[in-house]
Amino acid sequence: MTTKSELQDILRFFTQDAKIPLQVALPKIKDLQRANLISIVELAVADVKTIEDIFSDQKTAKQIVSAAKRVSKKRKPSDASSALLSKRVKKVPEGEDLTPAAIEQSLSLPVVDVDVEDLMKISLHTNRAPLVLAFAVTLLKYTMPSQPLSSRLSLAQAVVSANSRSKAVSIGLEKGPSAGEDGWGLGQPKVKVMNREIHTLKRWGYDAGEGADAPNQIHTLHQSQTKEEPVGESSQAVSSRNTIMEDVEKEPALWGLDLESMRSSSKSLQNEKSTGGLPIYTAQSARAYLMKSFSSKVPIMEGEGNSKKKSVTPTEKERNLALLLKALDLLCSSWAPFISMEDLDRRSWSWYVQVRPEVDSGIAGWGGKGEVKLSDIISLRRKG
Repeated sequence: MTTKSELQDILRFFTQDAKIPLQVALPKIKDLQRANLISIVELAVADVKTIEDIFSDQKTAKQIVSAAKRVSKKRKPSDASSALLSKRVKKVPEGEDLTPAAIEQSLSLPVVDVDVEDLMKISLHTNRAPLVLAFAVTLLKYTMPSQPLSSRLSLAQAVVSANSRSKAVSIGLEKGPSAGEDGWGLGQPKVKVMNREIHTLKRWGYDAGEGADAPNQIHTLHQSQTKEEPVGESSQAVSSRNTIMEDVEKEPALWGLDLESMRSSSKSLQNEKSTGGLPIYTAQSARAYLMKSFSSKVPIMEGEGNSKKKSVTPTEKERNLALLLKALDLLCSSWAPFISMEDLDRRSWSWYVQVRPEVDSGIAGWGGKGEVKLSDIISLRRKG
């Protein structure tokens, strides 16, 4: 759903910059939403033919694109924007030939049926980035419950990338402002995930249940986004949460925008998807990263100073991911009914810091791996 400020911005652009009469632009807003063309940046990289189909006039379409490019260049502090805005590369995104329901089904994450007592005994071996990813994917199920799994994976990967760049700057591996601080993504809607602002792209018209061949499949797609009401929760809390749920269900699905790729024209040309020309973090790559990142903690053998290395099969890594996600879900579900979505998001980063693997400080610890005890995650559950 386009916010009031977004609507005002785009209409102001049409009337003042593109010189399109309000009575012409206003009836086209819904068509522009469906085409993911509701911001100046999106219009600047759009195909003229797409806009021509909406406004039924080639001259008007060219006028809009030219104005969008001109305004975008003024707003960007770097000349790199002109390189990005002047090129349009169309590629078929992964899974475009599938229905939305089939796409969501293909992205499903492993689950495991295990007792809490058994979870408490498990330790995993990983580095920090995939743990952030797992935290964010699980958290979003509770803070943005209307978002399908494909969106949660994309948004979570955006958090990981933003966090990794901040860390790289702090230890001297990167210099200068981030793409977001440099003005890229201006005008795009933002959401907070793990207390970090993420630029997004609205996926107008995307229905995760479209193409489901049976009611049971629709139920499967959405069951991970619902929560049972806890015993003892007040009627006021239930009413408040239901009101919030009704509001968020009106929101469209989102992609996380890859602003660093947007800033780098050459990289952007390699990674752009068919999303109006804007590079996104794909759900498929985020899922693949999760599936391969969690090894079992190997006990230290007698007479050895370090953990003995052994090969870990993909099946074992998938089970380890399922165990981690189970522990994270137990944590989030214990708090979600009793605090606001905003508060849950704020607390999540401190929870991550308490359980993340210990690594060397500075550059020496970059990408380093360590132990993650699931008991540490489970101990953070709400008491009582």
